[in-house]
Amino acid sequence: MNISDIERLTQILKDHPELGSIEVRGWFGRGLVVTRNGYGFAPAAQVFHAAPAPPAAAPSGHPTPGAEAAARTESAPASAIALKEIKSPMVGTFYRAPEPGAEPYIKVGSRVVAGQTVCIIEAMKIMNEIEAEITGVVREISVEDTQPVEFGTVLFRVDPNG
Repeated sequence: MNISDIERLTQILKDHPELGSIEVRGWFGRGLVVTRNGYGFAPAAQVFHAAPAPPAAAPSGHPTPGAEAAARTESAPASAIALKEIKSPMVGTFYRAPEPGAEPYIKVGSRVVAGQTVCIIEAMKIMNEIEAEITGVVREISVEDTQPVEFGTVLFRVDPNG
């Protein structure tokens, strides 16, 4: 295997973020293991930080087509607009507790602080602890335990003012 082969494998991972890793083995177990998690290369068992949702863009002078219709059909209460989302940083299986039968990390009404573990997402037999990047009170848990999640799936909604 030469450097151009490795560059092609790396490009495949960049082009297909749904892939978690590429492993190439030769005789006697020698080979190359390339793993891609989230936005870059990461070692196994890395702790991922779930980023809060970006702030909404300020309205411009000219609304885009359909924006008025979307605003009319949106029925979210005013309090829901203030909630911040904790989203999944990867594809995997969502777990609310550290092990079966254990108490969940957080419940609706729990207070979380930035850096606190809020759940686990299992990806390729690796348990990845997901930490909150915001402080507040959990108002909604959007995913059921053991449910598969995609990158960007909303896991929790947190009231930073609570």
